[in-house]
Amino acid sequence: MEITEYKTEDYSVEYDRETTTVTLAGSLRLSGLEDSNPVVKLLNDVLALEPKTITLNLRELEFLNSSGINMLSKFVIKVRQNKTIHLILLASNRIPWQGKSLKNLQRLMPTLELEVQ
Repeated sequence: MEITEYKTEDYSVEYDRETTTVTLAGSLRLSGLEDSNPVVKLLNDVLALEPKTITLNLRELEFLNSSGINMLSKFVIKVRQNKTIHLILLASNRIPWQGKSLKNLQRLMPTLELEVQ
């Protein structure tokens, strides 16, 4: 796995190998969904490792635009197609967009575990 951490002025994405957790924080405004995007690349690299569980911690992700939601949706679909990986999303009820948008991901993958605090 090449990238385990990527940071900009606006957001950061980090992968913890021990807990198989990807943490996204800040304000993520993606302009496109190229596979060269570091966030997409990191998520795909984690998926390629085929861990038993992948946890996406979004509790510090204040903003995600529609391209970001689309990226998460595509990732959830890829995990669902794998059939052997359990996906957990950690969300915050203090960030308004998360409750509504992340619940929709459960429609794409009914086994997705959404933990909202």
